[in-house]
Amino acid sequence: MKKYFVIGNPIDHSLSPQLHNYWLKKNNINAIYEKQKLNINDLQNFVLKIKNKEISGANITVPFKKEIIPYLDELSLEALNTQSVNIIYLSNDKVVGHNTDINGFELALRDTEFKLSGKKVFILGAGGVVPSIIFALNKMKVSSITLSNRTKSKAENLKKLFKNILTVDWGEIPDFDIIINATSLGLKSEDNINLDLSKIEKGKLFYDIIYNPNETKFLKYGKMLENKTENGKKMFLHQAAAAFKIWHGIQPKISNETIKLLDQ
Repeated sequence: MKKYFVIGNPIDHSLSPQLHNYWLKKNNINAIYEKQKLNINDLQNFVLKIKNKEISGANITVPFKKEIIPYLDELSLEALNTQSVNIIYLSNDKVVGHNTDINGFELALRDTEFKLSGKKVFILGAGGVVPSIIFALNKMKVSSITLSNRTKSKAENLKKLFKNILTVDWGEIPDFDIIINATSLGLKSEDNINLDLSKIEKGKLFYDIIYNPNETKFLKYGKMLENKTENGKKMFLHQAAAAFKIWHGIQPKISNETIKLLDQ
């Protein structure tokens, strides 16, 4: 039986096993998908297990999307352009890192029917998924992208990859049409972003990449201020479907039944 994993730290929040095992069963594939909490010192050995065919593939989540790159043999163009990897697999005896977050985010944003072209975007965070979000937003021709991160130098570092982005200090609120929480703040019920957005106009889009819990404090705040809100569930589903197709050669269906799997 083939084995697949999602690796990260923390990892308890991940619903990847429920989703992938559901698709595996639906498509009669003899494989299992599990989650595993790793430390950064474990990454090299984990990649070696894929090289040795002990593990067939893995999804990479917080905080290893960039940290895993030095241990890989090849990167896809998407992974190279973003320096971010969320799926690894063996191809021609080489461990390849790819990025399905770009496609996942783009499809999820299009699903909201919120017009992106010409819009101003404000991103909170500068972690592993943020390059994928910026890459997708540039494809969708937004007018500006501004980043804010508690450690400002991390946001500034992304200017090496994307010359068009702006950065502001944490707590400073630029003019925006769409605000994206790309931090891990919200995974725990006690988490607060602690930004004063009370003076913004109504009708913005509040987007949170977190999908578990279903509605973070950030999204509740956005709704209270009479804005449209969207969690990261659709992004999660679309990136997972793309990964499943790479591993198994089958495009899994995203149905209402699939979506309900993630409602916890």
